[in-house]
Amino acid sequence: MDPNLLPHTVTEQVRTLATVLALVREDRARTRPEIGRQSGLARNVVADRVDQLIHAGLLAEGELGASTGGRAPRELRFRADAGYVLVAEIGATVCGVGIADLSGQLVSTLEAPVDVKVGPVPTLEYVSSLLDGLLGDISTESIWGVGIGLPGPVEWMTGRPVAPPIMPGWDGFDVRGFFASRYGCAVWVDNDVNAMATGEARAGVAQGHQDVIYVKVGTGIGSGLFSRGQIHRGAQGAAGDIGHLALGARKNVVCRCGNTGCLEALAGGGALVRDALAAAEDPRSTYLRREHQSGRPLNVNVIVEAALFGDPVALEMLSSSAMAVGEALAGMVNIFNPSMIVIGGSVGRSLDMYLATIRRAVLDRSLPLATRSLQIVTSPLGDRAGLIGLAFTVIDELLSPEALSTWLERGTPTGLTQLTA
Repeated sequence: MDPNLLPHTVTEQVRTLATVLALVREDRARTRPEIGRQSGLARNVVADRVDQLIHAGLLAEGELGASTGGRAPRELRFRADAGYVLVAEIGATVCGVGIADLSGQLVSTLEAPVDVKVGPVPTLEYVSSLLDGLLGDISTESIWGVGIGLPGPVEWMTGRPVAPPIMPGWDGFDVRGFFASRYGCAVWVDNDVNAMATGEARAGVAQGHQDVIYVKVGTGIGSGLFSRGQIHRGAQGAAGDIGHLALGARKNVVCRCGNTGCLEALAGGGALVRDALAAAEDPRSTYLRREHQSGRPLNVNVIVEAALFGDPVALEMLSSSAMAVGEALAGMVNIFNPSMIVIGGSVGRSLDMYLATIRRAVLDRSLPLATRSLQIVTSPLGDRAGLIGLAFTVIDELLSPEALSTWLERGTPTGLTQLTA
């Protein structure tokens, strides 16, 4: 949260409130004595801040905890049911929507086909209708915030997509304003892969890792970077766009961004589908050739099926894709030195062979020190990573000292659409 975005000065009292709240909601402290030990705050300060948070409805007292020699302390719990956040991860062809409580737990989800090429207004109207269908008995007054993930570059400060290659008509569209006007609360908009990286770092395989690269290999290719425990968006929000790194081979291949030789244009799911027709004519092909002759459309799922059935041409296509992704990642490893790389996306999670090829390419082309303890794994959260990451993005912003200083006294952030403006 940028403190310059909010009108209130953050006092030391609010900062300590946020510290106490974070310790309890992140399960790092469950009692007042534990909060004191973890935070270094005096006992009377801890007692005062806990009382304020209980009064605000963010904390509640629970059972007696374990005694360490004196009177047993009362345990505290975070009121995850105090409010809800709406989240939507909009892909090129599929949209996932969900409702999460304040712990980041998804309580309801739905997936539906979508086509971002029809433009922002019809797409977002449709997404809004999906979210409305999930609300059920949950009132809009209980919605504290909205998180939206988009499949293209997003300027974090404004929540607007900027020249997204696969989203005609979306450049500069006020996505934040669209949802703020409908739900009457603050809205955060981010690149979909940043959301996935956040999901894995907060609730997936990357928990406990401070420096992480998340790579999505689907129709396109993108990455999200976690640096020192925080998502790294860069100056404008464009960090991690690995899909448009230029590779040396096949510079005649034009990417959707307008440049040639981009990783995405050579190794993404769209590139695999583009090359599938020619591959199906290869006499060595078994499964792809048969499916093509039967009239079945050749998409990523068919290519993966063919590889699973041992089609040598499909295996070569996926191996070549994985090798290109691995070589690009090797450069990022040498620059960023992560402790973990998480591979996601429909192509990235398709085969053990795909992951093994990426690992081999990274290890072969990275410096030994950078890979000494490097783990390269697939995403266990799969399609839920983005929704979970968006939920945590919204919750972390809402409960930051800067935002708390704006809404805590009034009791709810509902109705405050300007928390992000």
